[in-house]
This record gives sequence, C-alpha cells and structure tokens, in this order.
Amino acid sequence: MFPALHAPQYWAWGRYDAQFSTALPPDELVTNIHLVGFQGDAVVLCRDDRDHWFLPGGTREQDESIASCLTRELREEAGARLLGEPGWLGAHRCRTDDPVPYRPWQPHPEKAWLWGWAEVAVDSEPTNPADGEQVVEVRAVPAAEAQRLLLTGHEEWWAELIGLAVELRRRSGRD
Repeated sequence: MFPALHAPQYWAWGRYDAQFSTALPPDELVTNIHLVGFQGDAVVLCRDDRDHWFLPGGTREQDESIASCLTRELREEAGARLLGEPGWLGAHRCRTDDPVPYRPWQPHPEKAWLWGWAEVAVDSEPTNPADGEQVVEVRAVPAAEAQRLLLTGHEEWWAELIGLAVELRRRSGRD
C-alpha cells in the first residue's frame, strides 16, 4: 500500500536520501513538521507566489516543540488553527552528505520530516512572515483535487501521503 511513499527517495534540493516509515522518529531528529489539514471533508492546501501548491508546515525553530511549530506554521501559511490533536502519519528519515546542517541547531547528518493530519479551521489570513513562503491562496478542496494539485511540481508520493491521511482519518472515526 502506498508504494511511491514508501520507496527510497533522493531529494536533490537538499541532497537528502529519504525513506518514509510509519514508525515515528525521536523528537530530537524532527526538524520539519507538515500537516494534511481537514476542514470538513476537504484538504487545506496553500499556494505560494511561485504558483506552487503545498501542505502547510515547515522548519522548527531552535528549542521549539513539535506542537508549537505546528501551531505557528498553520497560522503563518494557512491562517488556520488546530481543532484537536494531530494524528501522525509517519516521517521521512533523511540523511545528507552536506558538511553542515541547514540550521546550526539542527541534527546532522540525519534528520526527520514528520507528517501528520488533523481537523483544522481556516479562520484568518496567512501571516506570511518575511522569511517564509509568501502564500497567495489557501484553498480547501476534496482529497482527489488535493492529490491532483500536489502532483504539479511534486513526486507521486505526495498524492499517496494524502491517501494515507484520508485512510487513517477514516479509521479513527473522525471523518
């Protein structure tokens, strides 16, 4: 199930070898958190000023908890807030041959990108901090449309990530 998501990957933009697993990594390895946010039955997506669709989330600040990062990133990129506890889909464990970490406080050469899902409410505009993506649109769309939009400029596994979130949400009884 979800073969593209579970296949070994190479993320050229960061020179990372990445492997997805539903096993959660230790907190100290998590540098990035992203969320499949559900507003009703729709998936919340963001579009930046380069016409790139993405799931809200981003990089943890120094000493920031996972929960605080998720709350901050949802507000910054989607103008959204959590309506309950997130469910975790899994993580990409990543390893790079870069000589230094992306940020000085981050683990190196191994780190993890944590993926989750949750019920959210889009109730304001994205705050668009100067050092982040400049979001020009937030849209809640059916899961199939989210999968289609994410396939533009992304690998196939992004669509499978949405599929996994839909399935785990269904199993939880929160759909």
